[in-house]
Amino acid sequence: MQIGYARTSTFDQKAGFESQIEKLGKAGCEKVFSEQVSSVAERQQLTLALDFAREGDALVIVRLDRLARSTRDLLEIIAKLEAKKVGLRVLDFGGTEMDTQSPTGKLVLTMFGAIAQFERELMKSRQREGIERAKREGKYRGRQPTARRKLPEIVSLKEEGLTPPEIATRLNLSRASVYRLLKEART
Repeated sequence: MQIGYARTSTFDQKAGFESQIEKLGKAGCEKVFSEQVSSVAERQQLTLALDFAREGDALVIVRLDRLARSTRDLLEIIAKLEAKKVGLRVLDFGGTEMDTQSPTGKLVLTMFGAIAQFERELMKSRQREGIERAKREGKYRGRQPTARRKLPEIVSLKEEGLTPPEIATRLNLSRASVYRLLKEART
């Protein structure tokens, strides 16, 4: 049985999500598990798909980045599939289809997973370097605390007789932030 799995990180990626489901249907998937969650969140539908798969089945995905968040994650998923004697098909693997039920497919998938993780680490490193450079040049200050900017409003509403929970609701802040800032304002 061909079992499809489709995922996007956000609900805003509707076209990409629908495209994945359509491609999985055209690839002959009899059952499709789909979800719209970040890869770092708990992926319940992926867990269900892995549990559902039986010996001789194949888990089908459109692209590798829809399945795993890192090489380690990918290898863990492949290990689960192998333990159940379930294959993995990637429909768009650099313009070609790839199937782990062949030794070449397994090798290529592992190598591409490692390269993808390497690229991600390089990007994060360049981002950190850019932030450090911007800080040295005085161009980067980070995100300004939202609650602190609203301190005058917090104090004004408190003087009007509102309670901290009411202030928090009105200004869309956490109660803890309101209490902390009111305490700081008194000292």
